[in-house]
Amino acid sequence: MSCIHENFQNLLTDMRYTFPQPGIHQTVQQNYPTNMKQLLQNIKNGKTMVADVPVPAPRAGMALVKVAASLVSAGTERMVVEFAEKSLAGKARSRPDLVKQVLDKAKREGLLPTVQAAFSRLDQPMALGYSSAGTIVALGKNMQGFKVGQRVACAGGGYAVHAEYNVVPRNLLTPLPKDVDFESAAFTTLGAIALHGFRLAEPQLGEKVAIIGLGLLGLLTIQLASASGCNALGIDLDSKRVRLASSLGLEAVSRQNAESACAAFTSNRGFDTVIICADTSSNDPIELAGHIARDRAKVVATGAVGLNIPRKIYYEKEIAFINSRSYGPGRYDSNYEENGNDYPLGYIRWTEGRNFQSVVDLMGSGKLKVKPLISHRFPIEDAATAYEVITGKKKKPFLAVLLTYDEQKEERGRKIEFGVQRFESSR
Repeated sequence: MSCIHENFQNLLTDMRYTFPQPGIHQTVQQNYPTNMKQLLQNIKNGKTMVADVPVPAPRAGMALVKVAASLVSAGTERMVVEFAEKSLAGKARSRPDLVKQVLDKAKREGLLPTVQAAFSRLDQPMALGYSSAGTIVALGKNMQGFKVGQRVACAGGGYAVHAEYNVVPRNLLTPLPKDVDFESAAFTTLGAIALHGFRLAEPQLGEKVAIIGLGLLGLLTIQLASASGCNALGIDLDSKRVRLASSLGLEAVSRQNAESACAAFTSNRGFDTVIICADTSSNDPIELAGHIARDRAKVVATGAVGLNIPRKIYYEKEIAFINSRSYGPGRYDSNYEENGNDYPLGYIRWTEGRNFQSVVDLMGSGKLKVKPLISHRFPIEDAATAYEVITGKKKKPFLAVLLTYDEQKEERGRKIEFGVQRFESSR
């Protein structure tokens, strides 16, 4: 399963919210508003709405961050929205794995409780987003090394969501260099996805690396490959994306000319590494990767692509195939992400947190350029329009879509009581 599908699965099965859950009651004195705007997705009826919800309080090991910018994922989040817009039958057809889970639960616990639980889950609003940046405004206990007023990048589904305030665990926070602005920092999580896929290939200085698919993930990956001293070539169906890569000083070709261009680029030796960043159900990227790779090369898939691997070419060349999963070691480990327990550096050099830090450092040094990749900006109040763009309803080309937040919003110190979960749709 690709990292995009992994994130999609995580969003569907782990619906955490930034606003407090029923049964949690906290009373605190803080210098931030009572309510905030947050983007929510109704999985049952498919509606995407901006709602007014309570501002959450940071628990131990977490920080409350006032968000300045967040990045919309055209892969994971588009899949969630498109899934939500399907009929109940369409949802079942598109996710037979979830249907199997429901049937297994019915066998264990009975039909009626299972149906009630399933519909109850569909009725719950889902928090969208997993990559944001802003300023810490409050800290929970055990947050040594962080301070109020510190600028940070935030990561993680259910944490770095599209909302005016995020509550984020320490291992999913990354301090920002002074030269990295909030809009750039909002790319940190996606940058770590690209970086983890690149690390899995274990490329060496001077090796030839091909990147198939020059969407947002691919354009980040090809920059990382070039910054690492590799000779990188990008491939895409869209001539505009090829030109964009060229404008960044990168080498790229159209899919139509890929085979001949790749042969010339590698002197007919083939690529040492091929990284697939395309988002398509087509099997063409996996087939092309086999053809342009050298003997015993590595092919890494970070995009959601068809995975019907052609045995003949992969067998004859003894190609190693790897599916990249998300941001790096620590992902999906609650002991790391939620409890704040890091892995020893001597045993695991590149955790997801250390990948985040590498990404912002590369941005700060100018080796990873993300500003030219921004195609749209929307204020949080118009967030639903952003999803009309990434799902194709607006019929406009796009690349990186950012949500922005009013940093000058008045903040008043008030006693905030958290208890019953309520929200109203913003008009």
